[in-house]
Amino acid sequence: MIVTLTLNPAIDKSTEIDRLIPEKKMRCPTLAIEAGGGGINVTKAIRELGGESVAIFPYGGLNGQLLLDILSEKSITTKGVKVEEMTRENFTINEVATNRQYRFVMPGPSLSDQDLISLASALRSVPDATYLVVSGSLPAGHPTDFIMKRIAEIAKEKGIRLIVDTSGESLKSALDTGVYLLKPNLSELCSLVGKESLEMSEIDDAAHEVINTRRCEVVVVSMGPSGAILFAKNKKTKFPAPVVKKLTTVGAGDSMVAGITWMLEQGKSIEEAVPFGIACGTAATINKGTQLFKKADAFRLFEWMKSQ
Repeated sequence: MIVTLTLNPAIDKSTEIDRLIPEKKMRCPTLAIEAGGGGINVTKAIRELGGESVAIFPYGGLNGQLLLDILSEKSITTKGVKVEEMTRENFTINEVATNRQYRFVMPGPSLSDQDLISLASALRSVPDATYLVVSGSLPAGHPTDFIMKRIAEIAKEKGIRLIVDTSGESLKSALDTGVYLLKPNLSELCSLVGKESLEMSEIDDAAHEVINTRRCEVVVVSMGPSGAILFAKNKKTKFPAPVVKKLTTVGAGDSMVAGITWMLEQGKSIEEAVPFGIACGTAATINKGTQLFKKADAFRLFEWMKSQ
């Protein structure tokens, strides 16, 4: 069973307008409302692929109830922990005339010590968990290194493979305890090795440094439209991404993580899982707003990649 943990979920709202004009009322034709946040996006994507996962997250206020309602309508299994403060919401606007996307990301609620204990209990209560995906930003008000270290310890105790897609000090703390797979972008990889920037020729050494000096088995460096590079012990494989007309970047990284995790859960090798993840991430970019990808698009792009 795949479990996702979203410590800072959100209600994602998106719309489009021909052109943004300051100080004028701009009437939008539609409004899409989705349950969002890194791990929740991963769960939604796994569901789209026909898989099953349990989404664990805190929720609060009217937005929190809306989050539960949306996920219930999609028949997604959840273990929500009710908290005092309101769940945040984010807003995305696509400017049609320029194909530019504007993303407004709001701060999330802080979590109490009891909230964290309840989330840990929810994680422990999932039977037969095989993969735990922790994705997205972390809540305010707590030392992030403590949160991620505790999560990694629980995964280790229960024999769950931990997949992490976050950044900052929290990521380093998880690596000190043990992570199966890490999916940094170039900026996050720089942070992990203490550098402001990396030349293309330096990526290999940086990724292998993470594997050799931290408790991490696999590093998948995502490079947007350039694809991704898979690193493991004494191994490196580069996978290009299909060329498509990009309409959004919302959820592309989460879709990629979902595709990788779903394939691993099916018993596929990491060499098969990463290109499928790239196909899912690419498929997410061809849909407007925050709706992630369509299963048919992901498999079509994956078949194209295998034929190259």
